Amino acid sequence: METLDSTDIQILRTLQRNAKLTTKELADVVHLTPTPVFERQKRLERQGYIRKYVAVLDPEKMGQGLLVFCKVKLKQMNREIAEAFVRRIKRIPEVIECYNTSGEYDYLLKIRAHDMKQYQEFVLNKLGAIESLGSLESTFVMDEVKNEHGINI
Repeated sequence: METLDSTDIQILRTLQRNAKLTTKELADVVHLTPTPVFERQKRLERQGYIRKYVAVLDPEKMGQGLLVFCKVKLKQMNREIAEAFVRRIKRIPEVIECYNTSGEYDYLLKIRAHDMKQYQEFVLNKLGAIESLGSLESTFVMDEVKNEHGINI
């Protein structure tokens, strides 16, 4: 992979703030003409610096106002059990993020639900149906203080 120069970094920073910019608008921000900006953006995509473009939705307006972090410990851990767990989790739409962690718990799940009742049903019917599940601990978010979708570059 090539190293990023200051213009590449400026393009990435700008796109993190607003991915809807046209090539011309992006070119104006980084003080280049549209053609080299287009070529740089496509190169950054090909090289994997830009994974995808998404719209960030308002969870409240979408009826998914309850945010829960769920710490999961499996009964035992080996490659086969971990891979099976991950396959199951990837198919559960309420789980919007999943991280394999070190420490007391094996996985940290970020879950969106409509309300506490829906979360309870999720725990009983979806997480509870996973045979390898040993224990879980739920932390309910009272207020989202900061939620940045980009990385610091």
